[in-house]
Amino acid sequence: MLKLPATLACRAGAIEKVLKRELEGLPSGTLPLHRCTSRGGYVDDSAISATVIKVEQGVDRVRCKVGIFFTEIITGCGCGDDPFPENTYYELMVSIDKSTAEAEFEIIH
Repeated sequence: MLKLPATLACRAGAIEKVLKRELEGLPSGTLPLHRCTSRGGYVDDSAISATVIKVEQGVDRVRCKVGIFFTEIITGCGCGDDPFPENTYYELMVSIDKSTAEAEFEIIH
């Protein structure tokens, strides 16, 4: 399971910046963006951009709503510029266990 230890270790006022940096630094294929393609393409997540929308501190978990910008590569349309990239945006809920730093991702948009 994926861990986000730097996000948990940072001070409260810096969590947005640290979470953004950790998400953007993840290896390709780590986030469940393959479930976010809308046109049957594949994910190019080599240069994602993350935006932290909301952070909620719970007793056992930190829940963060984040927006992820990535590229979907559309193939098979028979166009002259096939395949072509399309900028895509989805929102995820990141739930981080405070005792283990393990993160779970849920697609919310």
